Amino acid sequence: QEQLVESGGGLVQPGGSLRLSCRAPRFILSTYVQYTITWYRQPPGKERELVAGIGSSRGSENYADSVKGRFTISRDNSRKTVWLQMSNLKPEDTGIYYCNAKSDVNEYWGQGSQVTVQV
Repeated sequence: QEQLVESGGGLVQPGGSLRLSCRAPRFILSTYVQYTITWYRQPPGKERELVAGIGSSRGSENYADSVKGRFTISRDNSRKTVWLQMSNLKPEDTGIYYCNAKSDVNEYWGQGSQVTVQV
């Protein structure tokens, strides 16, 4: 019954790639398109930090400096899905990744996906 369903986490070697997805199957489409979707991550023993976000319209992507050029956020509103394509992964990318959907009236969080980057 979760509002946001995450998948795609796992273990990968440095330099590898992973793609996370965040689905919102219970959202009404006309409402979903108004949500800003943001990926956060929490490295072990550290505070949660913003990774990437995408607004309700195309061209609204933003990224943390640490992931620029390596991560790509995208959305397909018809599928009510947001992806985070992560390439050239580094050990410091390790953490639990959470998607967040926020509108002017509601906010939801995914359950979290573990991403581990190590040799």
